[in-house]
Amino acid sequence: MTTTLAVPPASGSAGYEDLTGTYAVDPRHSRLGFVARHAMVTKVRGRFDEFEGTIHVDGSDPSRSSAEVRIAVASIDTRLAVRDEHLRSNDFLGAQQHPFITYRTTRVEQLEPTTFRVTGDLTIKGTTRPVVLDMEFTGAATDTDGDRRIGFEGTTTIDRRDWGINWNATLETGGVLVSNLVTLEIDVSAVRTG
Repeated sequence: MTTTLAVPPASGSAGYEDLTGTYAVDPRHSRLGFVARHAMVTKVRGRFDEFEGTIHVDGSDPSRSSAEVRIAVASIDTRLAVRDEHLRSNDFLGAQQHPFITYRTTRVEQLEPTTFRVTGDLTIKGTTRPVVLDMEFTGAATDTDGDRRIGFEGTTTIDRRDWGINWNATLETGGVLVSNLVTLEIDVSAVRTG
């Protein structure tokens, strides 16, 4: 079994020319997750199990790169069925009326040889707002099936109320049941298709 890893480019250069192309996000080797504080004392981690996406890489000029992803809201999984059903309801994501969450990039900036600031439009429950992701290029490889892969990971924190997701419950001891701030966690492996 052999894989070839891309060497990070030298500082001050784009360095990704050989990666130019179109890639399909591989949901079997990717994770789109989130973290929210519960009852002011602990964190609940969840993920979406069904999603698809496309990444266009311009290795000579990363600012001309782009990406888009579509996530099936009904695939949310926090390891507790009753909570997942509540998250699918109109109190939260409204899966029946708004079955997909989408993200489409509007700007890509290379900050360091392997770090990028990605700005895009995030649509949740029919509302679209800009979101900035700090992403890191984690490498490129040719896998055992001969597929060319690239990887990125990143995180950002959003305020769910910006998308009209306002439901909460007040605790007897003060505070609220669900935090308004939600951390998004992205770990993507994508396979070259063109």
